[in-house]
Amino acid sequence: MKLDGKTVLIIGLKRTGVSVARFIAQRGGRVRITDRQAAEQLTNELAAIADIAAEVRVGAEDMSLLDGIDLVVPSPGVPCTAPLLVAAQQRRIPVWSEIELAFRFLRAPVLAVTGTNGKSTTTTLLGELLREHGQRVFVGGNLGTPLLDAVSEDAAAVIAEVSSFQLEWVEQFRPRIGLWLNLTEDHLDRHETLDAYGAAKRAMFVRQAPTDWMIVNRHDPAVQRFTHGLPGRLFSFGWEPVPDGVWIEGEKKALIVNIAGQETRISLAGLRLYGRHNLENVMAAVAAATLWGVPSEVVERVLARFTGLRHRLELVATKQGVSYFDDSKGTNVGAVVQSLASFTGPVILLAGGVDKGGDYAPLRHLVQNTVKKLILFGAAKDIIADALGSATDTLIVETLAEAVDAAARAAGAGDTVLLSPACASFDQFRNYAHRGEVFRAAVEAL
Repeated sequence: MKLDGKTVLIIGLKRTGVSVARFIAQRGGRVRITDRQAAEQLTNELAAIADIAAEVRVGAEDMSLLDGIDLVVPSPGVPCTAPLLVAAQQRRIPVWSEIELAFRFLRAPVLAVTGTNGKSTTTTLLGELLREHGQRVFVGGNLGTPLLDAVSEDAAAVIAEVSSFQLEWVEQFRPRIGLWLNLTEDHLDRHETLDAYGAAKRAMFVRQAPTDWMIVNRHDPAVQRFTHGLPGRLFSFGWEPVPDGVWIEGEKKALIVNIAGQETRISLAGLRLYGRHNLENVMAAVAAATLWGVPSEVVERVLARFTGLRHRLELVATKQGVSYFDDSKGTNVGAVVQSLASFTGPVILLAGGVDKGGDYAPLRHLVQNTVKKLILFGAAKDIIADALGSATDTLIVETLAEAVDAAARAAGAGDTVLLSPACASFDQFRNYAHRGEVFRAAVEAL
């Protein structure tokens, strides 16, 4: 679609909405924007589009917004059941996500990463691997920078973190290499069922060509179920040797990549990431980089210096023999399962926040066998206590700072205090990063 002379309705004026508005205007389109929030809540966003001719209606929505519209672009936070989106479909007005709009204008091939957990770490590592190989790359998407920003860059490859929300409105989006890391219950307040959640992610792969690569977790039964019968060439990562796959051998000392019978051995001696799940992230990123042509010596250099991302099983401090880990990005049960499985000694687990509609039962066995004390805080504390409180010694407090103080009193040398909330952060914090910083400050103050 040529945008010149077209009228585009943008639903939601946050970072994505601002990027879409500026992109449409730069290409001669007419911009109409709506957001349920009032103008005083959108001061920064309105300032960011002040220099473009845009019709802005905030604080309310009505169906007249669709009059004369050629295309609708919703922000990822707008559910597909929103009345404007339902009405747009009824009127046969095209609805595209921001990544679909970007894809139609991109000249560089896309390498895309999806999954419930590990997307940001894997996307960032993959970008570092290609950069070290001397390629100009754009790294963004759900990671924080809208994919539309890549259109104006002279990149040889676009590496995108992609969420299920972004995949609800795609028609042509097709990664040359697509990675599906895992699939566990998350965002059920939006998708309602795991099947609907998995179907949304599956949309990333359905338009691949037989020459494209589909890299999947071969030990994740949900991923295996949803990737069956897809057109891309299958490549997998896991813990035992397979053709067209990657695995780890020798007590985590080396990673083996097998492509059509040709094996490449990559040392992991310098790896500084914690956790089994991070080894899976590494396998996935290295698989994609190797398929892209990055040599093993380049991979080893990057792995030796890559320390991961903030608030993802990050060691904050060791005090009096107690290790304090910030896993504030662990916002769902699957992430907490992976993090708990990374420790062999006693763990004091700090969890709570805004419940996302998932089932806490998969945590019960690990809590019984690994967690010395469970300290719950935030809006979901009583819900989690009902599900897990009888599995171990459990304490309920109001705030994260109280949880840290209680953990420090209960911990002994050799213990691990782990913030891995299994919940969203918006009850007491701006976001998961703010929650992680509050945790760090509380630990440093001990």
